[in-house]
Amino acid sequence: MELIQKIIDGVKNNENITWGIALKEDAVLIGTIGFWKIDAPNYRAEIGYLLHPQQQRKGIMQEAIKAVLHYGFTTIGLHSVEANINPANEASKNLLLKNNFVQEAWFKENYFYNGRFLDSAIYSLLAPSA
Repeated sequence: MELIQKIIDGVKNNENITWGIALKEDAVLIGTIGFWKIDAPNYRAEIGYLLHPQQQRKGIMQEAIKAVLHYGFTTIGLHSVEANINPANEASKNLLLKNNFVQEAWFKENYFYNGRFLDSAIYSLLAPSA
């Protein structure tokens, strides 16, 4: 319930936008994708995504990320999109690289989770040139 309220509040405040992901043949939610931390003055946003493990490696997130990036660049007018990932998440890293993101930074132990400090890798994508 807390996550749902955060999504609702973020949309109301123009801070984020989140879409549900479902298979074409049914309306069961299998994931989410969207822009968090929309930085309107700098035309930048952070993309985030999550997909049920049973639905991974089927091309679903590739289809979703292409549509969301297109929306971000053409409808919202973003200049750049960033992604903050766990460097050990090879699937996420490969998804970003496949979509022309480049790694811009690596932060050592900047994220505290489950009693441990973890690293973060930052990837970025500029809007396509006209």
